[in-house]
Amino acid sequence: MSNGTSVRYKVAEAARSAGVSASTLRLWESQGLVVPDRSATGHRQYSAEDVARLKKIAWYRTERGLNPAAIREALESEEPSDSSDAADASDLGRRLRSLRHAAGKTLDQVAGDVGVAASTLSTLERTSQGVSFKTLHDLAEYYSTTVSRLSGEERDAVPEVVRAGAWRTWPETTPGVTVQLLAEGRTMMDCHRFVLAPGAASEGAYRHDGEEFMHVLSGRLELVLDSDQFFDLGPGDSLYFESRRYHSWRNRHDGETILIWINTPPTF
Repeated sequence: MSNGTSVRYKVAEAARSAGVSASTLRLWESQGLVVPDRSATGHRQYSAEDVARLKKIAWYRTERGLNPAAIREALESEEPSDSSDAADASDLGRRLRSLRHAAGKTLDQVAGDVGVAASTLSTLERTSQGVSFKTLHDLAEYYSTTVSRLSGEERDAVPEVVRAGAWRTWPETTPGVTVQLLAEGRTMMDCHRFVLAPGAASEGAYRHDGEEFMHVLSGRLELVLDSDQFFDLGPGDSLYFESRRYHSWRNRHDGETILIWINTPPTF
């Protein structure tokens, strides 16, 4: 959750400021209460905003006696529900939080229903990152919406040329998976360009309504249907299948795999 400020605190410094131990900070991170940045060598780095959040967490814990779930809810209630100048990346998390509030659910309830850790869901709502593609689909289905809508693909359809290299990009919720829009607006098809880093995968099988078509431009993709049909797709290969079939995928290339992926109707 760290942002543009240049001040960075090490674990020991941040712990001292919050009046707790370094091991407590690591525990709070595992519970999804705070998400520090990482240095190039993998060390935790806390911003001034993070330290202020740590102090609030410590106060809620000692003065109010709240458990981690209650602390997450208390911190969340302090955050503005909307911000017109926020980036699209944080919009996805806010949309999920708004849907959860509208459903009258707590983080722990939704996490239990969907089958993810509450800390993972909390991180997603605050940073729009940290979940597999499968989990994102499961959440969209849980809230009776689509991943495309969650990712901000709801715009009025107008005839428009999308120039090469000028694609609008989804928030990168899943490491190594970049999704670019090839058509804008409320269309009858979800038209996307997927760029998959080496090893990037759905991390599980998912399904939804509709039909879909994929065409590999470069690299190599492994697609599995219903856990027992394996397809090894290379450059120039295409595949069309019903979306209600469970499907999972993985980039098996040692470089990027790039493909065109179309879903219809827009239930993706």
